[in-house]
Amino acid sequence: MLMKAQAEAAGNAERRPNMPRPMTGNEAIARGAWEAGVKVAASYPGTPSTEIMESLATYDAGDLHAQWSTNEKVAMDVAIGASLSGVRALASMKHVGVNVAADSIMSQTYIGVHGGLVLAVCDDPGIHSSQNEQDTRVFCRLSNIPALEPSDAQEALDFTRLAFELSEEFDTAVIVRATTRLSHTRSPVMVGPREEHPSKGWVDDSQKTVMIPAYARIRHPELIKREERLREYFEKSELTRWDKGETSFGIITHGTCYPYVKEVVPEASVLKLAASYPLPTKAIEEFCKSVDRVFVVEELEPVIETEVRALGISAEGKEFFPRVGELSPEGVRAGLAKAGVVEAPGEVHDWGVTPVVRPPVLCPGCPHTSNYMALRALDARIAGDIGCYTLAAVEPLKAIESTVCMGASIGNAVGIAKSGSEQKPIVATLGDSTFLHAGIPPLIDAVYNQANITVLILDNQVTAMTGGQDHPGTGRTLRGEETHKVEYEDLCRAVGVEWVRTVDSYDVAAVYQTLRESTEYKGVAVVISNRPCVLDPVKLRGPALAVTAAGCVACQACMNLGCPSITWIDEVYEGHRKVAIDPATCIGCTLCAQVCPSDCIKPVS
Repeated sequence: MLMKAQAEAAGNAERRPNMPRPMTGNEAIARGAWEAGVKVAASYPGTPSTEIMESLATYDAGDLHAQWSTNEKVAMDVAIGASLSGVRALASMKHVGVNVAADSIMSQTYIGVHGGLVLAVCDDPGIHSSQNEQDTRVFCRLSNIPALEPSDAQEALDFTRLAFELSEEFDTAVIVRATTRLSHTRSPVMVGPREEHPSKGWVDDSQKTVMIPAYARIRHPELIKREERLREYFEKSELTRWDKGETSFGIITHGTCYPYVKEVVPEASVLKLAASYPLPTKAIEEFCKSVDRVFVVEELEPVIETEVRALGISAEGKEFFPRVGELSPEGVRAGLAKAGVVEAPGEVHDWGVTPVVRPPVLCPGCPHTSNYMALRALDARIAGDIGCYTLAAVEPLKAIESTVCMGASIGNAVGIAKSGSEQKPIVATLGDSTFLHAGIPPLIDAVYNQANITVLILDNQVTAMTGGQDHPGTGRTLRGEETHKVEYEDLCRAVGVEWVRTVDSYDVAAVYQTLRESTEYKGVAVVISNRPCVLDPVKLRGPALAVTAAGCVACQACMNLGCPSITWIDEVYEGHRKVAIDPATCIGCTLCAQVCPSDCIKPVS
């Protein structure tokens, strides 16, 4: 079975009669799972991994079930349950989602699988859309789960197919690790047909599937044996590729770093690793003996470099390549030049063009805006969370004062309240999807421990930050089917919150008044600020507004909204510039009109 899978991963032309299709890495991972016969797939949206599940859901439903879960742990548990039931299953998430799912993953690695189980994880070197640059390869070593590292979209498809085969052969979950560059870069991909794998049914073996201490002690030695079997597989696999070239130096690399290396030094000897864990140590030793100097080119942590050095090999790496940010051909060249094995890059021509600085801002008409203006007016201590609204941490709203991770805002607020050192009103703010993801347990904790805080749920009726995905609060599934819709007021009251109010985010006066009353309440108060996202799933738009220049007193009240549709003009009033509204981008939310003291902002007639 593995020989067949390996041949497919190497490019069996008979399986690919079709013309190549342009695909992103995420689309290719989804295609690979579909071709492998996956039956159950679950995910929580998170950039850069979101499109994996979105793409998988576009395939003919049949008996394929694809879903959004409330968080990554739930998604992982769903996939584990499907695997134990004897079908092939996939869970996908971004790197920080692995933290949420870690409790399940660490036990699952002892249990093993029945049907193939694959976890697609997308890391984010460069922190394009995350709170850190966590390196999932470190977690693979911790959890003893093998990690396949595709270098382009074709390998993303092939490695995902192979991952299911490896999973069933070695009785383990397998991680397919991508990065932002691979996830979102498009390249030609040869595709194949779907292979059906009938359910194997449940295997009644509680010593394998029930992780009580007595059974876990039996399973752990099996996990160690499995690691050695996997290492032996990668030693012999053609996926561990040695591109022979000059011997003055050699490079060990993997994933998206491989094409960077080949672009910069096509003549070099390169050992391309298909897996970052477990490493094929014998192949590495043989490669290193063939060259005078050994460099390890990898993004983020020196995971491979450390393992190679542990073999007694004088590998070089992080002294020339950074531990932060993503690499590029330019970065690889600069590192090798610093090492003295290639010429330094030529001087970059200065064209005399200065790029326009475009700070991140909320969208025109974003319903979150009024809430943060009100909280700033209340001089509240604000614990934030993960979502579009995190932009309220910067000017001009500049309201959020802490952001840790998904769902942390409420627990942070409880801690601030219990510290006894804060005299300001204490408010936790989080979005509707984030609340369902990780906000309910800390809300229960706040009520149970009688914290004096306000929880502001910013309900824009969608998972907006990752592109407008549905969740249990929208009443629609991943495939657009109607389902039960969570009612936040009912949920909050069910866990013991007695003071709950819902307010229209576009009613500025009501927002101010409701938040003021919530902070005066002694105990846990919940405000649900409700308005659909202006962009997702469709762009909302009303009549544009315009400023009557003659009436504008340049007070800057509307500028404090941070709306990108509002700009300064050259006309001045008492030393201050007046404003205008771009009708092309204005969505007619009226927030600026409501805060204008001179009543000079009106809808365009």
